[in-house]
Amino acid sequence: MSAHDRRAILQRMARLEGQVRGIRQMLEEDRDCPEVLNQMAAARAALDKVARMVFEDHLDHCLVDVIRDGDADEPIASIKAAFARYFLP
Repeated sequence: MSAHDRRAILQRMARLEGQVRGIRQMLEEDRDCPEVLNQMAAARAALDKVARMVFEDHLDHCLVDVIRDGDADEPIASIKAAFARYFLP
């Protein structure tokens, strides 16, 4: 992963942490359920965006190298399994 990509992902994760803390505070304050659910949906979308960034980086960097080396079966199976666990629960 490039330093730029890592920095962008870590920045998004920091914002996501803030969103989750905000949701917890909303729950502690007994805020309206629709309001809380809207914030949860935003946090889920943010996490999905980070996952997509990590997945794309893996495709662009890690898999390209193993495909070039000719030993891609196990790494491709591994990313497919991770993809299925994340996106197809």
